Amino acid sequence: MLVISNSPDEDPIGLLPCPVPLRHLPSPLFSAEEYRRAPLVVLDDRSYSDFTLRHMPHRPGLIVAVADPADETVYPRAATIGAEAVVPAGQDPSWLHLRLHDATDCRYAHWDALLAGGPADPPPPGSS
Repeated sequence: MLVISNSPDEDPIGLLPCPVPLRHLPSPLFSAEEYRRAPLVVLDDRSYSDFTLRHMPHRPGLIVAVADPADETVYPRAATIGAEAVVPAGQDPSWLHLRLHDATDCRYAHWDALLAGGPADPPPPGSS
């Protein structure tokens, strides 16, 4: 998965707990081939201007992570570049983690952790 972010922070959008392999690059450094071949691309909204200067084509699997969910300009900008979703950074990343696993054919899913506490779990021992 390709994370495009000009932030010096190692985890600008809160994905480190996810076991999917991440390639974190600033806007000027990712190649068109990396962008095209990545199963999923997450763009840090703070890197939007530099990203648009690259004139990348629309593609499925482009998600914008936004630091300021109150910024009403993010949704029209995300639509302009063909993003399929806008995800607020710092929010519960469960949907994004599942989307990452789906994009990588679930090779990195820890199903026990993702499904713990669901209705299919057996009752705890000694409960009757």
